[in-house]
Amino acid sequence: MLNKAKTLKGYTLKSLDGEIGKVNEFYFDDQHWAIRYLVADTGDWLTGRQVLISPYALIAVIKEEQHIEIKLTKKQIEDSPSLNSDKPVSRQFEEDYYGYYGWPMYWDGPYMWGSYPYIVLDSGKWRESTLGEKAWDPHLRSTHEVSSYNI
Repeated sequence: MLNKAKTLKGYTLKSLDGEIGKVNEFYFDDQHWAIRYLVADTGDWLTGRQVLISPYALIAVIKEEQHIEIKLTKKQIEDSPSLNSDKPVSRQFEEDYYGYYGWPMYWDGPYMWGSYPYIVLDSGKWRESTLGEKAWDPHLRSTHEVSSYNI
């Protein structure tokens, strides 16, 4: 089911062991038009860093209760690679991030989700990135940034 990013802003994020914050915005790939990260506002819990949640971690959007369930624990999120809130998402960060969680790297193939045309949750099929540094361009845009664009 498709949901508007502005509708999901402010939804509560529920991890496997409790609430972690609220949806602040999304980073999307302007080449494939795919959401790459949900950006969480964790309040006073993890101040000074951006908390990015990959769509690989999403379980469900519960519209009636205005929350999104994710299959991560608070400890996993707290120990994940840190991205300072004033820094852009770099390839090094993404490799560390996806490696930490054991997820496939979305840029490793011709499709929207790398080697697969859609998100595949069979970790036995995942592999290391084989693309060179020059082949990488994140194409990430913020939903906050583009919401003020005029067409």
